[in-house]
Amino acid sequence: MSLHAELHRHLGGSVVPRILWRYLVRQDHPLAEQYPEYKDFEAFFTRPRRSLEEYLELHTLVEHVQTLDALPYFVMRLIRGAYIFENLAYLEIRYTPYLRTDRNLDEDQRIAQMAEVVRAIGDAARSPEYPIVTSQILCMHSRLSDKVNRAIVDLAAAMPEYICGIDVAGGDSHYAARLETFADLYKYALAMGIKTTAHLYETKDGIYPQLLPYVCRIGHGIQIPLLYPELLPQLAARRQCLEICPTTYIKTGTLSDIGQLRPVFERCFEAGVDIAICTDNAGLHDVRLPFEYENLLTNDVIDFKQLKACQEASFRHAFAWPHAKPPQAMLTAQTVG
Repeated sequence: MSLHAELHRHLGGSVVPRILWRYLVRQDHPLAEQYPEYKDFEAFFTRPRRSLEEYLELHTLVEHVQTLDALPYFVMRLIRGAYIFENLAYLEIRYTPYLRTDRNLDEDQRIAQMAEVVRAIGDAARSPEYPIVTSQILCMHSRLSDKVNRAIVDLAAAMPEYICGIDVAGGDSHYAARLETFADLYKYALAMGIKTTAHLYETKDGIYPQLLPYVCRIGHGIQIPLLYPELLPQLAARRQCLEICPTTYIKTGTLSDIGQLRPVFERCFEAGVDIAICTDNAGLHDVRLPFEYENLLTNDVIDFKQLKACQEASFRHAFAWPHAKPPQAMLTAQTVG
C-alpha cells in the first residue's frame, strides 16, 4: 500500500458533498430546501466556477456551517475518509480559526475563542481508529483585520502541539494593499520559529515577489514556472516547495486543461524545485489525493519516476512529519526588521 502526505487541504473544502448535504438536511438548512435531491446538490457543489472569487464563495458557505459544536463531526469524517480511501499517513488541515468562532461575539471574544476551535479540531483529528499524523495550519485572511491576523500568528506560537504553521488566504487579488503588513507578520512568525506557507502565484492576480522570501512553501505557485521561470533558481536555493493542486485550477477557471500543468512540472524538475501534489479542496472537487496523482499520470503530465519524487517531496517538506526539518535558510535568513 502506497502512503501519501497531504500538505494543502482546507477544512472548508474537505467535506465530501454527501456528508455535507446530509448534515444540511438534518439542520433544516435553506440550502437543503433548495436542493432536496442529493444529485442536484452535488452538481451545484462540485461544478466548475468562473473565477477564484466565485469558487471561494463555497468556502464561506461551509464556514458558516462549521461551528464550534459541529467541528468534531466534520473533522472525524475527514480523518476517516482520508485514512480508508486515500491511504494518508500525514495530513495538514488548514483553515481560518476566527471564521469558526461565534459570530454573535465581539472581536475580542472571537479572538479568545479561537483556541477552543484549534483544540476541538486537534482533538477530533487524533483518532486511534484512524491513526494519521495530523497538524493544523492557521490561515490569516486578506479580509480580516491586522489585529485578528496577528492574533492568529500568536495562537500558532502558543499551541505548537496542534499547529505546525501559518498561511494567508482569502483570494490573492486582495493582498496588494496590505503587502507590507503581511510581510511583517511573516517575519514575526519566522522569528518565533513558526513555519510558513502562503497562497501565492496561483493566478495572474497573485504575483507578489515581496512575500516569497518569507515562506517555507508556496501554496500553488503555478504562475512562477509558467510566467516567471527566472525565479525558479531562487526557489531552489531556498529549498522552497510548490504545493500544486491540479483539480483546483480547472474548477476555478485558472487553467482550461490539466495538460497545461506539464511545463510546471518540467521546469520545476529541471530547476531542482520540489513539488508536493495536493488536493486543496477534496470535498468541493470530489477528487481524492490518489486520483490527483492518477489524473496527472494518465494525462501524461508526469511519469512514475516524477510521481515518486513528488510523493517523497511531500513528506520531506511536511511541517510536522516526525523526520521533517524546516528549510534552514528560511529560518536563519529572515528575522524581524
